[in-house]
Amino acid sequence: MVKTILLVEDEDILREISKDYFINAGYNVLEARNGIEAIEVFEHNHVDLIVLDIMMPELDGWSVCKKVREHSMIPIIILTARSDEDDTLLGFELGADDYVTKPYKPKILLARVKRLLQAQSIEGIEKEESNLKSGQLEVSLDSRIVLVNNEEVSLTHTEFEILVYLMMNRNVVITREQIIMKIWDYEYAGDDRTINTHIRNLRSKLGDHSSKIKTIVRSGYKFEDRA
Repeated sequence: MVKTILLVEDEDILREISKDYFINAGYNVLEARNGIEAIEVFEHNHVDLIVLDIMMPELDGWSVCKKVREHSMIPIIILTARSDEDDTLLGFELGADDYVTKPYKPKILLARVKRLLQAQSIEGIEKEESNLKSGQLEVSLDSRIVLVNNEEVSLTHTEFEILVYLMMNRNVVITREQIIMKIWDYEYAGDDRTINTHIRNLRSKLGDHSSKIKTIVRSGYKFEDRA
């Protein structure tokens, strides 16, 4: 089934170049030139992934990201200026999964899109079982459903991948570098605050199971389950 990308970018030339790359790669592309158009297109069409510029007229990318996350956990890639590290962190706090700094090469953006869409099917995860469980925390790898005390919680793509990675290596310390290479699989230009933001968001959704994700000072994280 052909995947549909919503490309939200107010720069016409940049949007057209990126659109051509996506179409040539076999994707269907919907376009929006500002935040208001983005919300309208999202609400009236099936969308599998959003590429979202931050600085736009009418409604900025942060507002769009927040609005989308009220209804959907589809992957979101934000486009941000290289110097705006705080913009990137705010995007992650609002639920974005990845970012690309501007100016960028379209083939780099395409690679990020492919990685996120391919990972949706769990094909990139090595597993011996289709479900993970720790007490009343249950994760279905096939359906990507997470249950906390028998209630479903909504995780972003990145939060889900981090949780699965930690649970598959329970009681083992996983460094931030290992998380970056496993989840993003590319040269990383951010800092520890980015990983910390995803972990904080994940913990906030796990309720009384949040304490199972331990921070190991100067090392990384560990999913602790002694049962």
